[in-house]
Amino acid sequence: MDLKKSFGITVDGTNEIPKPKRMRDYINLKLAALGQPYYQSENKTAFLELANDLILNHKEKNRLLSSYLCPADQRIQNFLDSYLAEFKDEIAPRIPSNSFIVDSHGIARALSLPPDKDVFNSDIVSAYRLKQGILNNPKYDRRTTQGVFHVAEGGLPIPDDKKAVPKKTFGHLLTKALDAPEELLSLPFTSTQEEKAKLFVSLLLRPVVSPFVPGVSAEKRMEIRFFVPGNLISNLDFVESIFGNAGDPFLPQNDSALDVEAGPVIPVV
Repeated sequence: MDLKKSFGITVDGTNEIPKPKRMRDYINLKLAALGQPYYQSENKTAFLELANDLILNHKEKNRLLSSYLCPADQRIQNFLDSYLAEFKDEIAPRIPSNSFIVDSHGIARALSLPPDKDVFNSDIVSAYRLKQGILNNPKYDRRTTQGVFHVAEGGLPIPDDKKAVPKKTFGHLLTKALDAPEELLSLPFTSTQEEKAKLFVSLLLRPVVSPFVPGVSAEKRMEIRFFVPGNLISNLDFVESIFGNAGDPFLPQNDSALDVEAGPVIPVV
């Protein structure tokens, strides 16, 4: 595991998150490559001007591959298509193919606030820049899932203390969630300017579910993909700080199906 990319630290425990300006330049480059507005500072974005042809090349490739999904997302999409096959004429949820991929630790935190402000407020979340980092405070914050934990039908038996949800209901809920309103897609990073980036943000996690035991078993991991509308980027900052960032899901070295030592792939969205 690359501790710097996954948790923003080195082997000896020192903080290795990139400097704010370097992080801002990288985020701007990714936004520009996605065809989204990027943060406009008072200083000219000379770096983006220099990389303009590279950005245009990337945008054209994205256009040609607009329906292509990374391996992890394709596995999830295949499952959804199979699971909801009986309702395919009325329910067809589709995993976002053009999300902003948080591929390194610290990016989600940088996206949680505009670079020129220390506070961000929306209808559903507030964020504050502190000396220790960023404090994210959702409007509706539950500390437990007791009494509200829902499990969709069609898989393993559902425990009595959980609420069963029919397949069709799950399909409609997921379809609605992936069709977020424009105000929820707005990214805090560009919230102080007239042109705002509006998109889904995604994260790949591969937490350990079974540790390596010498002479007994190899390490096994679970594959998880998070998708959130831009306004809720703070959720990704939270989960990657616990489980670590597993990198860009489009890169073969991060594809669980190619990791023969990590056990079976268990896709979760």
